[in-house]
Amino acid sequence: MDCMAKKKSKGLAPSKKLAKSLKKEAKKNPKGFFIALAIVLVLALSCVGVYLYLNHKGLLRNPENDSSSESSSQYVSLQGDCDPISFHFIDREEPYSGDSIYVKAGDKDILIDAGARKGSASAIKDYLCDSGRGGDYVADGKLEYVISTHGHQDHIAGFVGNVDAKSPGGRNGLFHTFKIDNLIDFSYYDSSDGHSVINNADPSNSKGNERFVDYSSTYRTPGGKDSAHVSALYTDYVASRDYAISQGTIWRTAAGLMENSQGESYTVELGKNLAMTVLYSYFYDHTSAEVAGLESSYKRSSFSDQNDYSVSLLFTQGSRNFLFTGDSEAYAEHSLAKYNALPHVDLFKAGHHGSYTASGEELLSRVTPSLCVVTCCAGNTEYASGASHTFPAQEFLDRISAYTDRVYVTTLGDMKDKSKFAPFNGNVVVSYSGESQESLLCSNSSSKLKDSEWMKANRVLPASWAT
Repeated sequence: MDCMAKKKSKGLAPSKKLAKSLKKEAKKNPKGFFIALAIVLVLALSCVGVYLYLNHKGLLRNPENDSSSESSSQYVSLQGDCDPISFHFIDREEPYSGDSIYVKAGDKDILIDAGARKGSASAIKDYLCDSGRGGDYVADGKLEYVISTHGHQDHIAGFVGNVDAKSPGGRNGLFHTFKIDNLIDFSYYDSSDGHSVINNADPSNSKGNERFVDYSSTYRTPGGKDSAHVSALYTDYVASRDYAISQGTIWRTAAGLMENSQGESYTVELGKNLAMTVLYSYFYDHTSAEVAGLESSYKRSSFSDQNDYSVSLLFTQGSRNFLFTGDSEAYAEHSLAKYNALPHVDLFKAGHHGSYTASGEELLSRVTPSLCVVTCCAGNTEYASGASHTFPAQEFLDRISAYTDRVYVTTLGDMKDKSKFAPFNGNVVVSYSGESQESLLCSNSSSKLKDSEWMKANRVLPASWAT
């Protein structure tokens, strides 16, 4: 008791001295004293205000509330005041690699791509309309935003669908069966002649621009045959898009979206502390023939056909970020890194289905992803030059492993039989609550790619995944 009394006495001494000093200063210079006191009070109140604002916006980390669906997760849960967002990587149950990602952002329904075949439309529609997932489905038959990243079959086929006299506009594709408020698609389409370009905003080149050709025209091959500039699917895509526009869809290409932005990205507010940004890319307003304008050493012969025209998206929720780059490869990834202030991302859709030509170190070192989903039919030789280059390729795995071991794959294929397929992780759903807490749900196995039998049989485990 005496020790406590002494400690208390010693503790009071400094405050008594401080009070005495303040009293003395106030008496000597009353005006200066009160000005100084006012400044101190203003600074204190400002600090409190900043703290309360950051806490309200979910920008302060609270270790006591850190949680995740996996005990091994590197995620730090954020305290936020946001609308929830979830990303659904759809396993379309077919032996082809392709993209179709459904995003539920607050009360907004968004679809990114609709590959890989015209028949994909039915599987995607069934998934979008499945009310068994609670609130994460399209309840009113309307998609607020659709993004068609580029003109390859494995990204646009489901928008077109198959001929069906009973469906609106005579087709059962997603452009025909959903009401679409806003459509954003790619700027250009390279001709099969190897040097001409189609302006996707004006496919018929009605303005007579010398830079472009009419998509319905033909060219003469070296063998003397007339050949179409575009695939039959692209022609159908244009017709289906025209149908959607006739039903009220507001359509803009990436170039049209950026027309007055002077190279700045384009952001859409989706809800409370929730946004979607179309990141600027050089290939929104420059064709493959102009690639040297990005970097003087770049040659068109190295240009990756339609892939680098891909529309790239960054979703944000509070201080979390989620990146989708379509099939962007080296040139487009360089453009993204060059022109955008890219943040760390909590979720990354592997570029070009986990190809060895995408998800390069330049991009990965900027965004340092915490979780990665690969939309592919693993092992299928559809696009491969060899076994190691089937999706997901060894080079991709070596690069991504430096940043995360949380890699998941939608579909399992077969290296010997292209017709075989099964779920890998299946439908992969990554969700973030209003408090920015992450959860992962897979319709099949929830195991990471590194722990799968396919990985053991077909790939060399990166050293960083072995520990």
